[in-house]
Amino acid sequence: MRATLLYGAGDVRVENVPDATLKLPTDALVRVTAACICGSDLWPYAGKAHDSGPARMGHEFIGVVEAVGAEVTSVRPGDLVIAPWIISDGTCEFCLEGKQNACVHLSMWDMEPDEGGQAEAVRVPFADGTLVKVPAGVDAALMSSLLTLSDVFGTGYHAAVAGGVTPGSTVTVVGDGAVGLLAVLSAKLLGAERIVLMGRHRVRTDLGREFGATHVVATRGAEGI
Repeated sequence: MRATLLYGAGDVRVENVPDATLKLPTDALVRVTAACICGSDLWPYAGKAHDSGPARMGHEFIGVVEAVGAEVTSVRPGDLVIAPWIISDGTCEFCLEGKQNACVHLSMWDMEPDEGGQAEAVRVPFADGTLVKVPAGVDAALMSSLLTLSDVFGTGYHAAVAGGVTPGSTVTVVGDGAVGLLAVLSAKLLGAERIVLMGRHRVRTDLGREFGATHVVATRGAEGI
């Protein structure tokens, strides 16, 4: 199968690699149908040393389950699934409290040497705790929106919740990148009345207005405040 590998700063290649396969009874094999490039990918892209060997890329993807291990119960072959950026078992004390990023078996795709979301297929460890099944009958036009749920929308929503957004709130979102824009959308969903987006890129801030920003502030520092 083909997969994306980062050999060093600025050196990304799509190459043939061994096919992803089930290794443990808690695994699922997912055929990737869409994947993202994350802003966090830009750090190794800008500075990875060439002498450290190639690394598989991608931690945001959706796909179709091709096979499951004997202990997997929540998904079946043919299911459309979203894979978040972390791997969690779904059963430990932290997962049961909704804190999957503190799972005792926590892993991430960048920590799985032979796996990555920018590939034709992925072996997903702890499939029951990691994968989120999408209800049947979802319109194909929603696929790109579903893909945001693998990382960036969840990050923006977490920011809004952690920031204490409630109905009637006045909110300031600093930054018009993907997370900032989805923090705007999340603040709107949570009922914020005034949403100030601080950004300087017109195309992005225009999208921010569509998502619910009531004001845009392009200046920084004391003047911005």
